[in-house]
Amino acid sequence: MSTAIVTGQPVPGSSLESDLRSLGFEVRVASGASETRSLLEAVPGDRRVALVDARFVGHPHALRLGLTDPRYPLAAVTGAVTAQPAGREALARAVEREDPAGGGTTLAVDSLADRVVTALDAEGAEVHRPELGSLVAAVPTDPEARDEARLAVDAVDDEAVRLKSAVKARDGFFTTYCISPYSRYIARWCARRGLTPNQVTTASLITALIAAGCAATGTRGGFVAAGILLICSFVLDCTDGQLARYSLQYSTLGAWLDATFDRAKEYAYYAGLALGAARGGDDVWALALGAMVLQTCRHVVDFSFNEANHDATANTSPTAALSGRLDSVGWTVWVRRMIVLPIGERWAMIAILTAATTPRITFYALLAGCAFAATYTTAGRVLRSLTRKARRTDRAAQALADLADSGPIAQGLARVLGRGLPGLAVPAVALLGGAGVVTASALTDPGSPLPVAAAAFYALTSALAVARPLKGALDWLVPPIFRAAEYGTVLALAATAGVNGTLPAAFGLVAAVAYHHYDTVYRIRGNAGAPPAWLVRAIGGHEGRTLLVTVLAVLLTASQFKVALTVLAVAVALVVLVESIRFWVSAGAPAVHDEGEPA
Repeated sequence: MSTAIVTGQPVPGSSLESDLRSLGFEVRVASGASETRSLLEAVPGDRRVALVDARFVGHPHALRLGLTDPRYPLAAVTGAVTAQPAGREALARAVEREDPAGGGTTLAVDSLADRVVTALDAEGAEVHRPELGSLVAAVPTDPEARDEARLAVDAVDDEAVRLKSAVKARDGFFTTYCISPYSRYIARWCARRGLTPNQVTTASLITALIAAGCAATGTRGGFVAAGILLICSFVLDCTDGQLARYSLQYSTLGAWLDATFDRAKEYAYYAGLALGAARGGDDVWALALGAMVLQTCRHVVDFSFNEANHDATANTSPTAALSGRLDSVGWTVWVRRMIVLPIGERWAMIAILTAATTPRITFYALLAGCAFAATYTTAGRVLRSLTRKARRTDRAAQALADLADSGPIAQGLARVLGRGLPGLAVPAVALLGGAGVVTASALTDPGSPLPVAAAAFYALTSALAVARPLKGALDWLVPPIFRAAEYGTVLALAATAGVNGTLPAAFGLVAAVAYHHYDTVYRIRGNAGAPPAWLVRAIGGHEGRTLLVTVLAVLLTASQFKVALTVLAVAVALVVLVESIRFWVSAGAPAVHDEGEPA
């Protein structure tokens, strides 16, 4: 249980103590700095502790935002400061500085909590201060100011603000206008019944898997049910994040579930559609795999560009200025959000087309929409990168190197090659090698050694691309090029094998590898670094896996190649899942709360 130490003389008629208890705090009262220090020392070190001025006037949700968010070791609002176990030592030092001699029984006129925050700032501690908006958090010093503060509190509906803030600040048109107006109330209903975001996330996954099962029946009724259930799954997918923001229930396990289940749901649904089409005599596994490859590469473009410019200096450009001007025109914001086909629009399109048409038409529309969105976003980012004069940091270069997922072959060759390539030659050479291996795999007959030679050349170009830090203007394109090359090679070899079951096996392999790449992204976003080096070595890196698949395609018969892809998919999935689960459920894993692009 958390402990709140209310400092100063209690104010008659104040609801502060009851508000703190409603937030899960055990309340203690201290009349001065010395007593505050003693009470603080008596609180067990594994507990959250808060200092709150007895004169505090404000909304309960302002206290909730300032004192209960689990993501920050230290946080504060006016008149209140809190520390989790990781921040307790810094808080204790700040309180001690306010009571250096251990004496004093009464507080000064100003707020002890605010003086402690000032001391923490002076020490260089990172204190989170939540955006309160219209919510009130104040420490009035006289009756007149207190009456004014109470009137300000009464003028703002605390619950309405809490519901509004539960919705993600930046979302797509479909989500904003068709889902969030009612899903926020579902989130509140869940909160009042003690449900957690993780439970809602799991319910969303189960619903999507049932939808995939309905699609796999291949019947019109099954397709209609699948479309309805997919929308229901998306409603729950929105609800889990809104519940987390509504009740501030962020966790390491929740971060992992939220980061991975969206992709698992979507790609499982692709597989269900492909199975349903096969029951009707239509083989669309190549389209399903192509949709997964395209969608994953789109995400990697987003991730790489954002990481490359996460802390870049002088990141201005004419394109960015134009984008800002367009954002000032209301309708253009929604058009630009819709044409990139974010998750809400994409799932709505898939659901409607599933119910009304066939899996083949659904995949054609999905591929066309995603291809246009990928072209639009990538072209804009290329222009922005070429027209800005930005110097990227070592952190950005390391993030891109981690996203590249280079294995022992590329890393060894890079050390031998030395300094690497200059400027725009880096993505150009990576693209040359990637296009070569995909083209060779797609256009040669089964058993031809040409894909192996192209894969060896791809390993060489990959090493050249990463031989120096990825700080060039377009070096953020290197990871998505590598993803497209590896996934495209697997797709091409499976499509030309000519044996039933090879494409589903390839689908499983790409899904397992894509999970590893998504897992890498969210570790980086949580400032936890890349997966351990042994894991990258164990699964070969992108160039190692590409070379292995081409060798297997040459040495084995088509039937044996199908089995080999299946075994490889299972092996990769087991290794990456075990390590990922170990990391994300461990106590030291970061609580990633993503408010970025609505992918």
